[in-house]
Amino acid sequence: MAEDRFDQEFVEFVVKSIVNHPNDVRTERTVDERGVLITLYINAEDMGYVIGRQGQTARAIRTLLKIVGAKRNARVNLKIYEPEGSRGPRSRDENRDSETSVDDLGI
Repeated sequence: MAEDRFDQEFVEFVVKSIVNHPNDVRTERTVDERGVLITLYINAEDMGYVIGRQGQTARAIRTLLKIVGAKRNARVNLKIYEPEGSRGPRSRDENRDSETSVDDLGI
């Protein structure tokens, strides 16, 4: 069972290592015909650490996760959920939907 969730555990380990609120880190793993989707939930104050400057940290985590998945013949993707109150880029419409993820922003 732990072998099946190695990708999920990998993401949690990496993210917990770089944030200030490691106890708030949690993931959900979904498997469908397109592959594995890991949704990452973090404290709003830690968004900057996980995304990084111009999205470099998030891109690096995704690259490593794809390698972890490839070793197990699985297509693995990461979705970073943007919590309410995070300080991510804002659109002109400040009343945007709270169900937005940073993936919707093109990062």
